[in-house]
Amino acid sequence: MGEHDTAAPPTSETPGADVPTTVPTEIPVLPLRDTVLFPNSFMPLAVARESSVALIDDAIAGDKRVGVFTQRNAADEEPGQDGLFPVGTLAHIHKMFKLPDGSLRLIVQGVTRLHLDSLTTSAPYLRAHVHEAVEELADAESVETDARIRNIRSNFQQIVELSPVLSEDLSSLIANIAEPSRLTDVIASSLSTVSTGVKQDLLSTTNVADRMEALNRVLTKELEVLEVGSKIQSEVESEVGRNQREYFLREQMKAIQRELGEGDDQAKEIDEFSEKISASGMPEAVEKDARRELDRLSKMPASAAEYTVARTYVDWLVSVPWSAHSEEVIELGRTKVTLDADHSGLEKVKDRILEYLAVRKLKPDVKGPILCFAGPPGVGKTSLAKSIASSIGRKSVRVSLGGMRDEAEIRGHRRTYIGALPGQIIQGLRRVGVNNPVFVLDEVDKLGSDFRGDPASALLEVLDPEQNNTFRDHYLDVPFDLSTVLFITTANRLDTIPPPLRDRMEVIELGGYTEREKLDIARDHLVARQVENHGLVPESMVFTDAALSAVIRGYTREAGVRNLERAIGSLCRKVARRRAEGDLALVTVTPELVEDLLGAPRHLDELLADRTKDPGVAIGLAWTPVGGEVLLIEASRMAGSSALTLTGSLGDVMKESARIALSWFRTHASACGVDPKFYEDSEIHMHVPSGAIPKDGPSAGVTMVVALASALSGRPVRGDIAMTGEVTLSGRVLPVGGIKEKVLAARRHGIHHVILPKQNETHVKEDLTDEIRRGLTVHFVTVIDEVLALALTPAARTSIRARTATTVRQPN
Repeated sequence: MGEHDTAAPPTSETPGADVPTTVPTEIPVLPLRDTVLFPNSFMPLAVARESSVALIDDAIAGDKRVGVFTQRNAADEEPGQDGLFPVGTLAHIHKMFKLPDGSLRLIVQGVTRLHLDSLTTSAPYLRAHVHEAVEELADAESVETDARIRNIRSNFQQIVELSPVLSEDLSSLIANIAEPSRLTDVIASSLSTVSTGVKQDLLSTTNVADRMEALNRVLTKELEVLEVGSKIQSEVESEVGRNQREYFLREQMKAIQRELGEGDDQAKEIDEFSEKISASGMPEAVEKDARRELDRLSKMPASAAEYTVARTYVDWLVSVPWSAHSEEVIELGRTKVTLDADHSGLEKVKDRILEYLAVRKLKPDVKGPILCFAGPPGVGKTSLAKSIASSIGRKSVRVSLGGMRDEAEIRGHRRTYIGALPGQIIQGLRRVGVNNPVFVLDEVDKLGSDFRGDPASALLEVLDPEQNNTFRDHYLDVPFDLSTVLFITTANRLDTIPPPLRDRMEVIELGGYTEREKLDIARDHLVARQVENHGLVPESMVFTDAALSAVIRGYTREAGVRNLERAIGSLCRKVARRRAEGDLALVTVTPELVEDLLGAPRHLDELLADRTKDPGVAIGLAWTPVGGEVLLIEASRMAGSSALTLTGSLGDVMKESARIALSWFRTHASACGVDPKFYEDSEIHMHVPSGAIPKDGPSAGVTMVVALASALSGRPVRGDIAMTGEVTLSGRVLPVGGIKEKVLAARRHGIHHVILPKQNETHVKEDLTDEIRRGLTVHFVTVIDEVLALALTPAARTSIRARTATTVRQPN
């Protein structure tokens, strides 16, 4: 089998007189691997296979002509007709050399193009019927042909100048070839970097004009590659030369500084870092890494780009508080006084905090749980954590996790990135300066995740007492002990926290404040703070309890006190303006002055009793992330065909509750005094007002049953009773959550009777204080029949709207 050895420069010589140019009808075939022989060019070939050696021996004994065809697959040892390209070259053997190992070396000359018709024999070597592939010559006199020749010559001359493997003699050789066909063949055969497939396409193109166009595209691409390579090589040589020059200049500068006796700032900085490493108290393994990096830093020139990166890393290593810590003093009496002074109410939460600190006092090295304060906004979650820190003598640091989406915010970036820094955990410890602070992770329920990673997953190690003693930040890349840090997290809701992360925390739920508690907080904390923040003095402005109660009821409706403080601040601003304008009289804030300064109350206690005078309206209780809320549910019946319409932006669970309510009522319609076939010619519509607000959850189930029963039986619902609970198809009332928040919402709206599931009785006893229960009657139920008996009025009444419609008269 023939294979290409080394390419010799092509020549422009035409076949000599002793080289026959006629094409025989049958000829021996020599397959080539990974190379293409063009007409009008010479090429050295190596022949080693027995069949190929036999072929050459017979050819030398005959007319010295063979057909040379390129294999489609170079790995094919015995190619057939399908394994060869159909267009090859008639070759004349000029010289043959036999080597000691029996292989041959040939010098062959391409004569003309051949087309392979069919193989006639395959042994002892291939023979085939062929015919000459006649070329379609280009018009040598046309302007287009002349332009193509010039482009080809120009591109090829530039390639010769840039290529390290092409001889400069090729430029003059090409300049002397005028015939387009020969020009393309000679240039194509000399391009050693062009692939075999591209060369074969050029050989197979018998239309000379098309071949010139294809060759020009190949030359243009090769020229672009060579120009880019030349540019890269030039840049590399320039960079190497510049680095060598800078090195010599730096060495000369150092020698000049030594001669002048000037101090070496870099050496001083290295010495300072070394002293800081010794004084930092870092573990032995970490100190070893730090000194290795410092030694590397000392060998770098200060102007090197890597110097700043290494220096910043060492600076971070010595700045982290490896051994510095706060002396913890746990005195439960002082802690209780601090918590009571900073926060009104929250007795259950304070007791749990004191229990936690009591265990730490008895066993300081205990790996206690991570506390998570969960509750509505503005109830004092973050300030509770700060109070804990101040009461036990620890420093505190806070990091907000809201909206964080990058895992590197927790673990840091690797030093390979430009501008890399440690994560928020290490940064927080550096800011606070001790290794055992109270570390507040705020808004842990608002973590996000995207293509950059999941910060919640990164927090798993941070908040696990069994793992965080070897926390490894990506930037520092050394272990740091977080086991002495007291982590406290805060959240508004728990369902958005991933279960593995929630499992690592002990949740302490903070409910909303009662009106009395809000009044105490405003009087003891908020008023004094806002008066001071607005440049006033306590003697210039006095709030009465009635005024604060008016603000709480009419201008805020929230579980916490954030909006309350904002409203008090608004009152202080208006008084500050009066004083700035010259009115220095004492201002006593009364309910009348509150309305005068803040305008009409934003929240008026809705007359729910009036809303429920119409049959089909029931009062439910709902839980939201910002506290409890009263929810009115309306039901109506109209002519139709067995349809249920639900409106009010209801979620899937709430829609299921509505269907369950309808199914239960259809089953028990007779017991409620309603025709069991009412649904056959009726359409039921259930609506939950505030339609723009999404609503979901199963706790509205009993309210939906009551609203439906009221609408179909004509019996209105009591206006002084609200309810919550999940209902089943069998009529059982199941327990729900958020009891305290829901009851507080009922009290805010003047409701004195609440229906709750029997299984929530323990929550009422534990979560509701005597103040909340004062004046409130709680009815515990187990089945829906008990709910209907409590909620529906005894007899049907005429609708208020109907009465109004019949009594209101237009004046004449």
